Amino acid sequence: MYTQVLEMDELTYHYPVMYREIVGMINPSECNVIVDYTLSMGGHTLKFLDLMKENAMLIGLDRDRDSLDIASEKIGQRENVKLVKADFSKIDAVLDELNIDKVDAVLFDFGISMYQMKKIERGFSFANDGPLDMRMDKDVCISAYDLVNNLSESELADIFFRYGEERFSRRIVRMIVSARRDWPITTTQQLAELVVRAVPIRSFKYKIHPATRVFQALRIAVNNELEVIADSLKHAVGRLNSGGRIAVISFHSLEDRIVKHTFKELAACGDISILTKKPLVPSENEKNENNASRSAKLRVAQKS
Repeated sequence: MYTQVLEMDELTYHYPVMYREIVGMINPSECNVIVDYTLSMGGHTLKFLDLMKENAMLIGLDRDRDSLDIASEKIGQRENVKLVKADFSKIDAVLDELNIDKVDAVLFDFGISMYQMKKIERGFSFANDGPLDMRMDKDVCISAYDLVNNLSESELADIFFRYGEERFSRRIVRMIVSARRDWPITTTQQLAELVVRAVPIRSFKYKIHPATRVFQALRIAVNNELEVIADSLKHAVGRLNSGGRIAVISFHSLEDRIVKHTFKELAACGDISILTKKPLVPSENEKNENNASRSAKLRVAQKS
């Protein structure tokens, strides 16, 4: 059995990354409808609700039922808040179901919450030994276990290189394929130990653990994280009122690159004006308060 040593208060605390900058850019007090496409633990939503008009509506989406339940408990019963279990790519269907045509502001936060990282049975982290899972939506069938144990050598190497930018991807996969001939790779620490054995000693001089990129790549692949970003951003912009704003927080270069190019494409068509020519980054104070924010980048645009 996997031992959970963290108190629930610690697990469910969520520091909303760059909330000061986001509040300043979208001005919730002037919005009638805001959509938090990636609700998570509800941190940003609570900041918005503190400033929104009493009759303004906030819609929050998340595909992780556990996160949604915790956010719901924090926010409480409010007539002007609608929380929906759905992937952010399904926003058109959600808004249509709620009979909402246009909104005034939208937020995407592509980060994984500390709750998800520290909940051992979710299998997102190698800090503790948990099952090799990594599903954001536990109703989805395919987990990291399935990919690691069933994909071909070339398919797995491609995932590590494309989604993790892991330069030792082939060495790591050869080690994994060799190991899984004898036994299935079932836990996070099993996988992390194989990565450590595979990479050259010189790679240990870097600040991050050698398995970090592999775990990132598997999480992205399991949850199909990158493929839906561009289309979802375009759909979100399509639901904005003129003058409405879209804010997007990314945490690694693959996400940020998609956001950057999608914004440029929409701007070239005259659909938006980009308000952040370069992405905003957390202040030194925020990075000291919340180390998880150190790689965050915020891009904001306004609907024409």
